[in-house]
Amino acid sequence: MKTWMLNLIGITVLTAGLSACGVDGEPVRPALNAGIGVSNSGVHAGGSVGLQKGPVSVLFGF
Repeated sequence: MKTWMLNLIGITVLTAGLSACGVDGEPVRPALNAGIGVSNSGVHAGGSVGLQKGPVSVLFGF
């Protein structure tokens, strides 16, 4: 059972690594955006992180 799990984890890591480096097509690029705003009510910080591939972006803001 342990060997089966190790093989599954290894295949998953290998697949993720190949897709991240662009072997199967255009690579997925990480995106990062950060900003600081100042207003009458104080200073506000915010930003977003996500992934970008071609014209498609997926961002998560905070």
